[in-house]
Formats: sequence, C-alpha cells, structure tokens
Amino acid sequence: MNEIDFCTLDVSCPYLSGKNSRTMYKYVDGCDFAYNSKLVKEGFRRFGNYFSTHICDGCNECKSLRIDALNFKFTKSLRRVIRKNSDTKIRISKPNLSNEHIKLYEKYHKFMHEKRGWEFHELNFNRYYHVYVEGAGSFGYEVDYFVEDKLVCVDLIDLVDDGISSIYCYYDTNFAHLSLGKFSLLTQIKLACEHNLRWIYLGFYVKGCPSLEYKDEYKPYQILNNTNGDLIWENLE
Repeated sequence: MNEIDFCTLDVSCPYLSGKNSRTMYKYVDGCDFAYNSKLVKEGFRRFGNYFSTHICDGCNECKSLRIDALNFKFTKSLRRVIRKNSDTKIRISKPNLSNEHIKLYEKYHKFMHEKRGWEFHELNFNRYYHVYVEGAGSFGYEVDYFVEDKLVCVDLIDLVDDGISSIYCYYDTNFAHLSLGKFSLLTQIKLACEHNLRWIYLGFYVKGCPSLEYKDEYKPYQILNNTNGDLIWENLE
C-alpha cells in the first residue's frame, strides 16, 4: 500500500458563498479494508484512490455526519417512500461502468445544473472509472435500482467495519415521483440493520447549503468534532 498526502490552494467554497475552501487529500494505492474504515471514521471521503477532507482556515462549517442506523425510526412519510418503490428492483454488485451509467450520470447533473446551479462537466469513461470504479478494493460496492429493467438509480457505497460509507448517488430525474434519493438512503439503513452495522457515514453536512441540509432529517445522528486535536464523534441534540 502506497500513500501520498497533499492539499489544494484556497478556492471558492462550493457550499457557502463568500467563503474559501481548502482540501487535504490522501492518494492511497492498494488501500485495504482496515485502512479505509479508519479514514472514513476520521471524516475522509473516498473517490477512487483519493481520500479527502476539508482543512479550511477560520471555518468549520463542514461537519462529517453519521446516522445511527440501529436506532433509526422510519416515519410514516419514509414508509410511504418504501411502499412507492415496491416494484423497484435492487441489485448489488462491484462498481462497474457502461453507457447506461454515463448517460444517467450526465442526465442527473444537467438537471442539478439547471435546478441548483451545480457546475456541469462532460464525463467520459476514463474519468468515471477513476472516480467511481477504481480503488473499490474489497469494500466498494454499487447498489443499482431498476424499474421495468431500466436503470434508474446508482448508489455507490463502501462497507466499513462498523457501518456503510455513502459515497455518491445519482438517479433518473424522470422518476422523481419515486423519491429515489431517499429510497437509496433508506435501503442503506435497512442493509446496515440486517448486518448489525450501526452507522451510515453520510459525508459532510453544511447548515445553509441546500444540497446538504437534507441530512439533518435523518436522526439520530452524530457529527465529528475536532476537540483540541482529538477527533470525537458526538451526538447532536
């Protein structure tokens, strides 16, 4: 296993206007299950062989968040989401790549570009492979969702020693009535409970960022705080 650490210069924050952002990266070639679990619990997010976390000067708004799956309560509205998807087929595999993946990914991001102003970049096979397929090792998986044999949602996850790390999800916006983003997260919670895994590591929560504030709905959860140099997961009351 080889590791290279580096960080970016300051750039405009993608989450909060008027702020700068700096990211620390670890490039890990040949990452194993134990080290991936360790990094996830320290607040790193994995894309391909790259693990990242924010080290912004004077700002600590990005909070790593993990849902307590074993104590999660499914509300009536969330149970309705599950019922709406009673005919949705689910398949779990290792991360893979196809024309369907690329088309669905670009369709989702064009929609989010128009709806929320996300930057849109054309994605080729090579780029997708390096970001979402490479580096999966023994822990990376893909959860695919199908409606009448049509791929409508892709949810990329890592298994860690105490839970599931949610990497990235994208879906067909023509099926918005199925609430596929919510359904994929609820499926993660159900999978974690079936395997007695307590936590769903959901990446960063940023209050005031429309793309990330939805995470506050999934209680109970903990956030990762840096207290005098010690990383501590704490309940958020």
